Parts: sequence; structure tokens; C-alpha cells
Amino acid sequence: MKWKTLKLSSMVLLLFLLLFGCSQQDAKTEPKNDEKKTEQKAEAPKDMILATTTSTQDSGLLEVLIPEFEKQANVKVKTIAVGTGQALEMGTKGEADALLVHAPKSEEAVVASGDAINRKRVMYNDFIIVGPKNDPAGIKGLETKQAFTKMFEAKATFVSRGDDSGTHKKELEIWKSVNLDPASLSSYLSAGQGMGPTLQIGAEKQGYVLTDRATFLAQQKNLKDVTILVEGDPDLKNIYHVMQVNPEKHDKLNSESAEAFVDFMVSEKTQKMISEFGVKEYGEPLFFSYTE
Repeated sequence: MKWKTLKLSSMVLLLFLLLFGCSQQDAKTEPKNDEKKTEQKAEAPKDMILATTTSTQDSGLLEVLIPEFEKQANVKVKTIAVGTGQALEMGTKGEADALLVHAPKSEEAVVASGDAINRKRVMYNDFIIVGPKNDPAGIKGLETKQAFTKMFEAKATFVSRGDDSGTHKKELEIWKSVNLDPASLSSYLSAGQGMGPTLQIGAEKQGYVLTDRATFLAQQKNLKDVTILVEGDPDLKNIYHVMQVNPEKHDKLNSESAEAFVDFMVSEKTQKMISEFGVKEYGEPLFFSYTE
């Protein structure tokens, strides 16, 4: 009888140990809250397409901002730097998630059509006219419209981006304001390229170019005998906006990351980065935050 009781007790003890061991193993297997958070952070980043103007890339600004956003939002950004017109067209076709551009009137049309939402002002700089240091058309220090008129009358070489970018749109707007058709001159050249290459062509041809200040300062060391001739005109202010493509109108968008990018660009930290960009290298900021 005692033997049976001892045997039964042993079996109960063994069963208890087995159950205890399993519960301990389960406890080891089940990740703790901290471990779960680590696993979530380790998730693969989501892809986001940013369509933007070439000036944000050629100036080097995106090389500073994009890595910070990618780290903060766990996103992998594919940047497509084209003219603003092409960037906006990508938005109307649903081929990009977010847009960073600088042609306010054209942007407003895209928002009005419902293709873009959440448009916010990010920053600004200005357009300038650069050209040969010997200034054959004599435009140095003139107001913008006077300078364009003198370049036309002198039949001076003028290199246009010719790519429907924000800069190209601004240039055409100025020509229209003085009732002149530059295409009637053989000295008017259309590059059909971004700001950086257009400045290079201008330097090679010893011609005049309308450019954003940021790209010129970033590229100036590679431009022989090219200098700023016209600047400071209120009409030459260059304003940038960020927006997201409307997910209600276009399928397969990463709208979550696009919205996060808009918020990132207007955040206090990012605005500070924008205001400080270029100061150490060029002695002045290449862009000013929208709050300034």
C-alpha cells in the first residue's frame, strides 16, 4: 500500500515538473514587450516615390534631408528629380506619392483638380540671372524686365532650361511680361535639361541663364567666368511647396509615408536644417524656411 502511494506521489511530482518545464519554455519562447517593439522596428522600410524639381537635388539639400526622413519614418525614398512640370504630371497620373515643387500657379491647378492634397509651403529662395563676367549685353544691376529686354535687343546668347520646370515657367512668364518672343532669335538656346547641366551649357556658350540661387551657388566652382548679374528683384522670389498625391483619386499610393513626409518637411527640426543648409560652405543659406 505504501509502495502504491509512493508510486502515485512520484507520478504526480513528475507530471508537475513536466508542466512547470513546459510553462517555463513557453515563457522563454514568448517574446517580451520590449522584444516585440524591437521586432516591429526591424520591419522592412516602406517604399515611397518623391517627384521633385532638380534644384532640390542639384543643390545637395535632399542629400541632407532624405536620410533623416528615412531613418525617422522607416521609409525608403526613391527620388525622381525632373522639372516641376514633369513632377506635377507624375502626380496627376498617380506615379508618385509626394511632390516637392516650385511653380505655385501650376501647383494650384493640380490641387484644384483633386490630384494633390495637403499642400504646404516649405521654403523659398530666389531666381537670379547669371552670365559672363564681361557682361556683353550690359545687364548688370538692372531690374529683371529691363535685363530681359536688353538681352533680346543685343541678341545675346541666352540658355533656357526648356523643360517645363518651375524655372522655365518663370522665364517664359518674364518674356511674356515684356511682350518679346525669344524663340525668334538664333541666339536663344533650349537645353531641355536640369538646372545643373543648363548652367554648364551657359558657361560653355558664354551665355546668360535664369537660375535658382541655390543651384548656382552649389555649382559655381565648376562654372568658369560666370557671375551673378541681376538679383534682389521681388518678382524673382522662388517658393517651394510640398504635397501628397490624393489616395482617393489614385490607387496603390503610399499615402501614409507621403503624409509623414509633408509633416516632416514643415517640422521645426527640418525647417532649422533648411535654414542652416549651405551657410558653412557658401557663407549664406541656399534656402530660407517658410517661417522666415
